[in-house]
Amino acid sequence: MTLLPAPILDEARALLAAMETRGLTLATAESCTGGLIAAALTAIAGSSTVVAGGFVTYSNAMKARMVGVPTDALERFGAVSEPVARHMAEGALRETQADLALSCTGIAGPGGATPGKPVGLVFIGAARRGAVPHTIVDRHVFEGDRTEVRAATVAAAFRLAMRVLMNP
Repeated sequence: MTLLPAPILDEARALLAAMETRGLTLATAESCTGGLIAAALTAIAGSSTVVAGGFVTYSNAMKARMVGVPTDALERFGAVSEPVARHMAEGALRETQADLALSCTGIAGPGGATPGKPVGLVFIGAARRGAVPHTIVDRHVFEGDRTEVRAATVAAAFRLAMRVLMNP
C-alpha cells in the first residue's frame, strides 16, 4: 500500500525506467513531502538500480547538517525559497554522488503561511551532474489540503526530473 495515487506511481515508474535506460542514479532531499518522493520511487520493484538514497530534512538544522544548506541562506531567504531548494538538490547530489537529485521545500499547510509565502507554496529543485544548467528550481503554488499539496509536489518533482533528463 502507498500513500500516493496510482497516476503518481505511474510517473515514478516512467522516471525510473528512463533513468535505468541511461544508467543514471537519483537521490532526494525532501522537506515538505517528508520522504514521499523517495517512498513513491522505492514502492516500485527494482528501484534500487536507480535510487541512491534520500534525505528528509524537515528542520533547518537538518537541511544544514545533512545536505549542506548554508545557514545564511536559511536566515536570509527562509527555508521555503528558491536558494534553499537549489542548495538542497546540490547537496544531495554531492553527498550521494548520484547523477540527478531532486529537492523540495514548501508549506503544505494547513498552517505555516507567512506574508508572501502562502500555503501550497513549494520550490522543487533538480540538480544534474555535468548538465548545463546544473540546477533548475521550479516555483509552484498548489491548491488543496495538506495531502493534496504533498501529492502534487511529488508529481511535479517527477515531471521536473523527466524534463531535465530529456533536455540535458
